[in-house]
Amino acid sequence: MKYIFLIGMLFAAAPLSAWPQTPGEAVVMPAPGATPGFPALKDSLEQALSRKDPIAAAGILSRMGDACYHLGYYPQALDYHLQAGKLYRKEQQWTSLAQNLNDIGTLYYYSRQPQEARRQYDEALALYTRAGNFNGMAQTIGRVGHLCEKREDYDSAAFYQHKALALFTRTADQQGIAKIYENLGSIHEDLEQYDSAYHYFNKSLALNLHIQDRLATIEIYNNLGDILRKTNRFAESLAYTRNALELALATREEYQLSSAYRDMARAYHLMGRNDSAFHYGELSRESLLNIYSRESGKQLSVIQAMYDTGKKDLEIVRLRNARNTAIFLVIGALLLVTLGALVISRQRLRIRNAALLRMQEQQQFKTRTELLQHQEESLKQELETRSKVLSAHTLHIIQKNQLLEDIQQKLLDMVNDERRDQKKQLKQLQQLIHQNFNHDQHWDEFRSTFEQIHQSFFDKIREYCQSLTPGDLRLVALLKMNLSSADIAVLLGISQDSLRVVRYRLRKKLQLRQGENLTTFIQSI
Repeated sequence: MKYIFLIGMLFAAAPLSAWPQTPGEAVVMPAPGATPGFPALKDSLEQALSRKDPIAAAGILSRMGDACYHLGYYPQALDYHLQAGKLYRKEQQWTSLAQNLNDIGTLYYYSRQPQEARRQYDEALALYTRAGNFNGMAQTIGRVGHLCEKREDYDSAAFYQHKALALFTRTADQQGIAKIYENLGSIHEDLEQYDSAYHYFNKSLALNLHIQDRLATIEIYNNLGDILRKTNRFAESLAYTRNALELALATREEYQLSSAYRDMARAYHLMGRNDSAFHYGELSRESLLNIYSRESGKQLSVIQAMYDTGKKDLEIVRLRNARNTAIFLVIGALLLVTLGALVISRQRLRIRNAALLRMQEQQQFKTRTELLQHQEESLKQELETRSKVLSAHTLHIIQKNQLLEDIQQKLLDMVNDERRDQKKQLKQLQQLIHQNFNHDQHWDEFRSTFEQIHQSFFDKIREYCQSLTPGDLRLVALLKMNLSSADIAVLLGISQDSLRVVRYRLRKKLQLRQGENLTTFIQSI
């Protein structure tokens, strides 16, 4: 189990940025052996933040993420790269952001979140495409193809690798082309198409030897050895593996050295030379132990640095929270005082406005009362004046009718006289005077004055009974004035007996019940 764990650590320590950096990148990834210690990176980050240099801080955060990735701390590595991505995005460093997105995608892949990894790659590809960065586009497309390969979608994997190859060929990037050839060889190896895999690995080897990429050359030697071993060409596979071993010893690449020892042990085991297999297996184990010992020291250093950083961050957060609490309390107190002052001020203003409104209402009430009193006095004076006019007019009519009645009586006496020669003329005079009793001119003047005093009286009485005649209306008006029966008889020019008959007819038209007083009913209208 310990041996398996060491092998896992070996693969976890593979470089995060498997592709070469594109020109113009703000951050250049150092070689694994040259990576500064995590505490040094932490100090550099604090310095960048203190001098307010967000771009430098983003680059250091990205390198801290790479350091955590090399040690297998994927969650912490992802956190550092996400922080770097926020700074790059804020400062609009699109090329650096795209490279950082590729690193984040790789971390999501190793965290078994392939869909999220693909989303990061797609955004990085969009940024590179917008910038016209063909190398960046090829690098990202190659990562997408590698993702498809690991998901065993080999058709899509080959499609994306060939697309990336075309872009690298366009920019004459031999290192990128060599990497694509290696990826295509890996795809064919997974499909057990060993001839095609051997072809692409050989093309990758030729380019890496030409550009003198020693680390990539070691990997290709190992891959070619694997292909030959899988096709039972053990002697040839040992030749490639020895080349990888010698180059790893020369470059002191312990990861590749351990891998070469392991491959030689497998080849000798398949050839039946178990002594040699055991020998190289022990060398591989010792190499892994050395790597494990060295990486353990690095892990302790990183853990201590992260612990110190976390402790310091917690202290900063605590102090910041205490300061924020004090600030919130002060602000809260100021807000309460301000709110209290506003409430008191508004209350005073409300009381002042209410008092002013009350004074205005009192003044308006006083003015309206005085106006109504003035109008009432005017109406009383006008009513008294019109009542006097109506009374005088009525009295004049009574006097005139009384005079006419006396004249009529005298003329009647003359008619009863036996003097026949005057009888005809006097009779004509009597008829003329009798006609004057019912003349309408004085009645029209009386009615006009009456309606000014008793407005709409005639309209209301007509609504109550629509069959009233002008004579009925004269009687109703005289009853409204509360005149005596004798005065009413004189004004109408009829006898008391005739007046009783007229009153009886009026009661029937008004449909008064028996015992109900006619005058009282008229006064109530």
